[in-house]
Amino acid sequence: MREICLDTETTGMAAKEGDRIIEIGCVELGEHGLTDKNFHEYIDPERQMEAEVIRVHKITNEFLVGKPKFADIADKFIEFVQGARLIIHNAQFDIGFLNEELRKLGKPSMEEICGKDNIIDSMELAKAAFPQMHNSLDALCKRLEIDTTRRVKEGHGALLDAELLGQVYLVLKQQQGILEIDAAPVSADVHDISDVELPVIRATEEDLSENERVLEMVRKAAKGPALYDLDEETFNAKRKEEQDALDAKEAKLQDLLKNL
Repeated sequence: MREICLDTETTGMAAKEGDRIIEIGCVELGEHGLTDKNFHEYIDPERQMEAEVIRVHKITNEFLVGKPKFADIADKFIEFVQGARLIIHNAQFDIGFLNEELRKLGKPSMEEICGKDNIIDSMELAKAAFPQMHNSLDALCKRLEIDTTRRVKEGHGALLDAELLGQVYLVLKQQQGILEIDAAPVSADVHDISDVELPVIRATEEDLSENERVLEMVRKAAKGPALYDLDEETFNAKRKEEQDALDAKEAKLQDLLKNL
């Protein structure tokens, strides 16, 4: 399934109160990174923006004069994302705005266009990977040492943010994939395959290089050795230490409850 990172910029925070989309940026992800396929449009919101909003994304009212309206680009946008898995940081916000724009035109919702289960909130993936930490796109880029120089200079552009999200998602996707494999149900059926000759598929140099690059990003995010770098004794000791800490917190909570 195609995977697309998507971001929008808007005139404000409240789609239901008349705020509009002014920019849509989408980038397609391949196996090893971003492809050369993207969708990018600036949009005339048919209303003025306040100065504090302009300070965030640096897109001015004057710049948007003469740009296409959402109705002009809606079909092209739908065609680009149709049936794809969408990765969006704080998806509820962007999907809310897109659905409101589509509703005004009598178009299907994003859930209908892509499938409800194909809209992935990368914020939730980040929370799973980095619990109890600040997980804004800026924070994640800093944690994973992804260059945000252009974002500082140019502001929060939708296409640029979609590209940054794509880089972040590659790491989060790998971590989440490991979790999903660990949690997958084991089949009760047992088959004897001792006589089956299985082909040996070896990783290419490109595969190994990409894998090591991603693992190094995870190590940097962990600010030290990752779990897979530890020997068995150290890993078990670390796991016991964390379990002891959880048990101590649970015991303290039970004591507090008894005294209520």
